[in-house]
Amino acid sequence: MTLLARLDRLPLSRPHYLLLLIGGLGYTFDGMDSAVVAFLLPSAKEVWGLSNGQLGLIGSATPFGFLFGAIAAGLLGDRIGRKKVMMYALAFYAVFSVVGAFSPNYEVFLVARILAGAGAGAESAIIAPFLSEFVPAKRRGWFVGALAGFFSFGFVAAALIGRFVVSAVPEGWRVAQVVTALPIVLLLWWRRSLPESPRFLLTQGRTDEAERVVAKIERDVEKATGKPLPPVPETVTEPLTKTPKVGLFTALKFLWSPKMARRTAVIWAVWFVITFSYYGFFSWIPTLLVERGITVTKSFEFSIIIYLAQVPGYFSAAWLSERLDRKHTIALYLAGSAVSAFWLSQMSAPWSITLAGAVLSFFLNGTYAGVYSYTPEVFPTWIRATGTGLSSAFGRVGSILAPTIIGVSAASLGFAGVFGLTTAVLAAGVLCVMVFGLSTAGRSLEELTEDGAPVAATKEMTK
Repeated sequence: MTLLARLDRLPLSRPHYLLLLIGGLGYTFDGMDSAVVAFLLPSAKEVWGLSNGQLGLIGSATPFGFLFGAIAAGLLGDRIGRKKVMMYALAFYAVFSVVGAFSPNYEVFLVARILAGAGAGAESAIIAPFLSEFVPAKRRGWFVGALAGFFSFGFVAAALIGRFVVSAVPEGWRVAQVVTALPIVLLLWWRRSLPESPRFLLTQGRTDEAERVVAKIERDVEKATGKPLPPVPETVTEPLTKTPKVGLFTALKFLWSPKMARRTAVIWAVWFVITFSYYGFFSWIPTLLVERGITVTKSFEFSIIIYLAQVPGYFSAAWLSERLDRKHTIALYLAGSAVSAFWLSQMSAPWSITLAGAVLSFFLNGTYAGVYSYTPEVFPTWIRATGTGLSSAFGRVGSILAPTIIGVSAASLGFAGVFGLTTAVLAAGVLCVMVFGLSTAGRSLEELTEDGAPVAATKEMTK
């Protein structure tokens, strides 16, 4: 029997939920780091007398770092392993968050935000493809969607930091960045608890290590459920074990080959659309609220309401991903985002802006739950981390452009124009995924991506 058939037939239980918690905490702090920047902007503007253009650069700094971090994480994840990249990325991000907290001037702060973003982007890009490789096909959509849902806890935490630290404590904007660096203590736990992906180990020819990982998970699942393990399927799709070394040129050549170009184009387009819209909205919503005559403190309170709407957005989409398929879930939530963005563009009163913003937050984050589930499923194991990283990186181009474009266009287009633009971008994403997207629900990663037809699993693995 193959190792992966043994892994895929396991029911979700305590060992899987532990992985969900480990990866979810990583996403929580990535989300916190991304979101907290919006609450630092008013303080940075006051301390250094910054223009809107300089504020836009700060808003773009983190996603700019995300872009390079995501590319590096993907390439390194397929070369040295998913676990190592996840751990080193967290440490890198935490160090530069502290540097940002003690920045003496605008220039040092900007560079620190870029480098902290690189660490967070590397971690963000590796977690979903890493942990998706442990999960059975029939529950993978829910699992990865729920994993991405932990981002929402980070955004809510950032809003709370904005309200109770940034606006309430002397030098609170500096203290906030020290708080976002605290997750470095997670490394002590991750080093002991995280196994390397058996799928990655097999592509590296490290079969004995993969066997030990799978055998331990089997024992843990059997102990957790108190029941005998299900039988191994008689027919499986064999994974590729002889694979080329992954480099940037090799990856791009494969991803844009005739065989993969359609999948790559759809994934990259969806990542760009959702990330442009998401960062355009969340980077500027506190500042836009202030410009509508709301105090900074009240702006942060309204932002907490908007950020709380992320939680049901993520987890409802995770649930639907198993029932509607990933592509239909993404299209549904993108459509909801487009309608909500148009609604927001028509609002003027603070309470109506907050309500429309909360609904837009719900749908934007639900889209992310679908995208994080969908992306690792369309790339083969040997290039899964790289494919996911490059897709995420291309999306970060949208997040780099969005804060600056909105910062510049807000003056000429106004509040309504900014979110009218967002509506058009989201509508284009709906059409793209519905017309060209791939259905993936309930199919194994190997069935979706590996060369070769299913074959009988007759090879016994030595225990």
